Amino acid sequence: MATIRIADTLYPTRSNASASGADIGGVYPIRAISVDRRSLRSGDHERQESEDEDSGLRRAGDFKKRQIFSGKMLLWLAYQSTGVIYGDIGTSPLYVYSSTFTSEPSYQDLVGVLSIVIWSLTVMVTVKYCLIILRADNEGEGGTFSTYSLLARYAHITKRDPREASLIKMERHLTGDLYRANQQVRSGIEKSRFARGLLKTIGVLAVSMVMSDGVLTPAQSVLGAVQGLSVVKPDLSNSVVVGTTCGILILLFLIQPLGTTKLASTFAPIVIIWLGFNAGFGIYNLVRFDHTVLKAFNPGYAFMYMSRNKTEAWKSLGGILLAFTGVEALFADLGAFSRRAIQLSWFCYAFPSLLLAYIGQAAYISIHPSAYQNPFYDAVPPGMLYPSLVVAILAAIVASQAIITATFQLMAQVMKLSYFPQIKVVHTSKIFHGQLYVPIVNWLLMIGSVLAAAIARNTTTLGNAYGVCVMFVTFFDTCMVSLAALVVWRFSPYLVFFPWLTIACLDGLYLSSALEKVPDGAWFTLTLSAALTGILILWRFGKEQQWTAEASDRFPTSHIVKTDRSGNLQLTEKYGGESLSGIRGLGIFFDKAGEMTPAVFSQFVGKLVAAPDVMIFFHLRPLETPSVAIEDRYHVSRLAIPNCYRLIVRHGYMDEVISPDLASLVCEQVKQFIIKSSAPVPIREITFQPTADVDEQSSTSNTSPFTLADPEKDSRDRQEKMSADLGKLEQAFGKQVLYIIGKEEMKIRPGTNVFRKVLLKAFLWMRENTRNKIANLRVPNDRVIEVGFVKEV
Repeated sequence: MATIRIADTLYPTRSNASASGADIGGVYPIRAISVDRRSLRSGDHERQESEDEDSGLRRAGDFKKRQIFSGKMLLWLAYQSTGVIYGDIGTSPLYVYSSTFTSEPSYQDLVGVLSIVIWSLTVMVTVKYCLIILRADNEGEGGTFSTYSLLARYAHITKRDPREASLIKMERHLTGDLYRANQQVRSGIEKSRFARGLLKTIGVLAVSMVMSDGVLTPAQSVLGAVQGLSVVKPDLSNSVVVGTTCGILILLFLIQPLGTTKLASTFAPIVIIWLGFNAGFGIYNLVRFDHTVLKAFNPGYAFMYMSRNKTEAWKSLGGILLAFTGVEALFADLGAFSRRAIQLSWFCYAFPSLLLAYIGQAAYISIHPSAYQNPFYDAVPPGMLYPSLVVAILAAIVASQAIITATFQLMAQVMKLSYFPQIKVVHTSKIFHGQLYVPIVNWLLMIGSVLAAAIARNTTTLGNAYGVCVMFVTFFDTCMVSLAALVVWRFSPYLVFFPWLTIACLDGLYLSSALEKVPDGAWFTLTLSAALTGILILWRFGKEQQWTAEASDRFPTSHIVKTDRSGNLQLTEKYGGESLSGIRGLGIFFDKAGEMTPAVFSQFVGKLVAAPDVMIFFHLRPLETPSVAIEDRYHVSRLAIPNCYRLIVRHGYMDEVISPDLASLVCEQVKQFIIKSSAPVPIREITFQPTADVDEQSSTSNTSPFTLADPEKDSRDRQEKMSADLGKLEQAFGKQVLYIIGKEEMKIRPGTNVFRKVLLKAFLWMRENTRNKIANLRVPNDRVIEVGFVKEV
């Protein structure tokens, strides 16, 4: 492999014509419109050679589309979602009452807490999330950050990578289609730098908080499950518990590469049986012990509990909120399943099972107040202790799958908007496009969870760190979706404000109670979240500086290379006007953008003053689909430079594109394009009736504005041009093939202030250690040329 490093940078002078943005607002310059060369006469080819053809980069079918399922497929997804999503929220009956009460509760307090649990599940999960927030998806993706991405499609609140902008479907509503208040809200956040920054920070902070919980949740759930063995073996030592926990955690993360479908289908029976046990035990206890606790469905008992106990009641909310922890993962896991599947599984099974579980436990505790310390096992019907213990342990182990899957989903989302380096993401299903696995995130979560379990050594310490991040995320979701209701759904502000105020007050009440845990352990998750947020925002800051530095590279090929009178290639006057030396063979330039001139090409010809006989700009365009049909996969266009083509390859996540015989594939596609573009166009006979004005004009002028070409001569010229182009392509391919790849280095501009310099140095270090290596390309290494060049940021 040859390496060429160029220290300085090309600075072309861009004309006004080239400065028009081809990627802004869906408006493209006239020169980008494709010209059908088959309809031109032979003499017209020379006139058109100074312009690039449309690259074919922008197609409506490239946008991500929401998958819609029905029938058996929907039932299968609902079954899978039960195995993944409800493991966390479904195991809460193990510890809600023991976390809420510090002593044996009175009957009135028991009913009051049960009333709060019932209405929290109803309002916070059923109404807020399942009925409202799940609708704020971004083409099927869920989570706070996806709602931010949705807002970014309907309002100008973020910058975009020019290379990725064509994959984003902007749908900003016309100003006249919005209520006046909605207009002011949208205009306010678009014009305010602070508002845009706040939305960005909220979106990123929510992602970081879910990931922080992703470290603690597996440790908390598995450690709690193993500690449950003390029910049958009280003398179990703590070292055995911790060692077993770490072993199970490692096994749990080792099976993640199997994919969401396989794991969910395996875990679903466990969760279904677990929820069924809870529902059955609840009915048994309700019938046998105290059915009067059903009056807790009256929310008045919740208000009486709060007014009667005041501060102590407020503090107890920190335990009650554990009844719906995991709801943030429910929204984030939306991309792996679907809204209808999650709603179906929640309303038809999980919700009624959990209600019966809490009601049944309350019925038992009302007769046996001391049972609040271990309500699930104490309230088990006779003969069911050991079966319920086995199922409870298994359910607690798989409970962490919800947050693990959510972390994979969120990491893929932040990478799309350039908040994290592009790391490997594996799509694990051909049927369900949103089911993902991110290897490096999986291993980092495993290390963090094992360390958390080994250091904490008990669930009490971990429990103190749990819950704060959940309430922050639910509050952020409330605010983000309310904005989406105004800007995206165009709801009346009166219809949005009062529900937002009600839900936000509930979120704030629970959040304020959870914040009491900060000194006891919640500081850890908040600190970890802040660190992750800093990394994500730092990467985004660096990428924005990089885009600014690269803006000068966006110009047509005719701005750097032209043809002299002898037909030889030379640089334009802006770049020195020197003639280009020929390099025998075919040069395949890896093109990151897919339109305009690749930076690697401009640096190559501008500094080496040489060009291969035939040049092909090769661009990969990944689509979020398993595979792209052969007829839609390739698009070839001819560029202004003679014997220069652009090949865009659309591919799905299951398609293999880069292979050792890449050059043969590229040449075959260009060959087919040359043959097809040289085919004769059928001549259509057009009959028209001239008007009087035309007759009068023709009588005064004998000059016709149109000149019809001789069909035989035109066909002959086409065949000669096709033969010449094919001959040059085959001759270049037979001589040698060069794979020319750019490696852009970034250098901090002299005079940069200290704070900005520190941020940029950190970004450049991350960039250097996460970029793809040339050696990973599956092409012959001895045919690869790496062109290094430097940009100042």
